Amino acid sequence: MRGHQTRSYGPNVNTHARVTDVSTSTSDAAHNQSRSHSIRPQQINSPSRVSTRPARTYARDGLVDLALALCWIPFAAAGWLFRNDQNSTAWLVSATLLISFAHQPLTLALVYGDKRNFGLRRRTFIWSPLVFAGAVLATQHISLSALAVVAGVWNAEHTLMQRYGIMRIHGRRAGQQEAGLDKALLFSWLALAFVWIAADGRTPGHIAQTGLRGKNRRGLELLTDLQPIGRTLLPFVAIAAAVLTARWLRDEARRGGRLSDNKRFYTASTAALFVTILINPVAGFLGYVGSHAIEYFIIVHRSVGPKYASAEVDGRAPVGYAMRRMGRAGFFAAYTGIVFGGLSVLARYGSTTSYTVVILTLGGMHVFYDGFIWKRPAVDRGGMLTVARTSLRP
Repeated sequence: MRGHQTRSYGPNVNTHARVTDVSTSTSDAAHNQSRSHSIRPQQINSPSRVSTRPARTYARDGLVDLALALCWIPFAAAGWLFRNDQNSTAWLVSATLLISFAHQPLTLALVYGDKRNFGLRRRTFIWSPLVFAGAVLATQHISLSALAVVAGVWNAEHTLMQRYGIMRIHGRRAGQQEAGLDKALLFSWLALAFVWIAADGRTPGHIAQTGLRGKNRRGLELLTDLQPIGRTLLPFVAIAAAVLTARWLRDEARRGGRLSDNKRFYTASTAALFVTILINPVAGFLGYVGSHAIEYFIIVHRSVGPKYASAEVDGRAPVGYAMRRMGRAGFFAAYTGIVFGGLSVLARYGSTTSYTVVILTLGGMHVFYDGFIWKRPAVDRGGMLTVARTSLRP
């Protein structure tokens, strides 16, 4: 599957099989030490002559809300439709992992192409590439399976935290400030999915259906080794998830005027995604991984409009200049071409080691950096969800 000889940038299994052989989702191989992975718009205190206002949120448009809630369905539907065709399923897995990888370097463009974002953690952003590359190289010599497992677990957590962030945005728009139960609910569903799959005797067949091999396959096969433990834990995890779900529904029913239909709809859609994972893990996996990348593209697309409206607003950031010159659609088209082109060159001419290091380093930096640029920024610098403006106050 690694005999790529063409320059096609499409999601071809032969072209991009290496993506599927690096980590379970070829993304998010590291974890932000502060665990602030979600997208959280926040108010910040401003000095007397400079104030900030929240950027126009991506979630206020009904069509965008709908896309965020339902973008997992096409991936899962395709997986369900071709569930009895192993070759087509393998192609779908490869294509989904390619889409997942494509969103990761975008975070680096937002950091290194905007001095304000870069200034949030200058030393961190300078040294992180070397640290992550060194860690990946070292871990390869220790245990390749461990590397794949860690990357997969962190990706699952990071993806879940993005969903939590979207729930929080919907909730805050309705005046909801509490968040603990939302997070606990999502993690109970994720834990149930992991334990269910480990306990399920059909899991080896599902793994074979994906067409994954090498480190990825071994990482998934560890779940089958945990089958006895999974079957023991399953009743307890299921009860915990049921209790948290009932509590969340009770609290939502008591909110009165602070309810958010958008939050409820998004949460219900997320619940349907996890039910799909329990029924057909392959289809659910495609929906879980693929929707994460689509959500991220939507979030960034909606956020960069006011963020890079003019050179005065963005401090003459190179990434802002590129977006204004090409337009947002043109920028994303050029970005996608560069990512796919670079990946194709690396797949054709790079060694297995260099390919693994690049993919996992970019994935680790994506997750780590997101925790800085999408949370509360420094007083005098804007994060991705704030736009500085000059105050008229003396």
